[in-house]
Amino acid sequence: MNSISSDQPRSSTTLPASAGAVSDASAERVGEGETTIKDGVIAKVASLAVREVEGVHALGSVPTRALGAILDAVTSTDANPGVSIELDDDGVTVQIVLVAGYPVSLTALAGQVRSSVTRAIEGLVGMPVSAVNVTITDIYVAEEQVDNGVD
Repeated sequence: MNSISSDQPRSSTTLPASAGAVSDASAERVGEGETTIKDGVIAKVASLAVREVEGVHALGSVPTRALGAILDAVTSTDANPGVSIELDDDGVTVQIVLVAGYPVSLTALAGQVRSSVTRAIEGLVGMPVSAVNVTITDIYVAEEQVDNGVD
């Protein structure tokens, strides 16, 4: 039997050869602990899901996007303009404010945004989504280059 003197600090610990092996019992056992997901992370998941939807030009209203650009330049905070969340007993309620591209069906776009956000939050975060409210504040029309006859 080995003894360790309190005068000498231990610099390493020898583990049994099977220490890294995962047994069937440990694979099924869930470790105890607490997982905390901040509201900003949920909002970011929603924001990324909205950006994946074809027909969404931008998140947020024009003033919100301008303010977000200023905040990005001044701070290192990761704001999610156009996305806010509320947590309640029923789950997550998400508010989305966006600018749609032209020409898209606005009602179809809102439905696609709802579906994408719900899938992302429920799949990645593991929380139920009780509602996704979509507000479309503007339509972006890409300006075509006009040939004015000047070379």
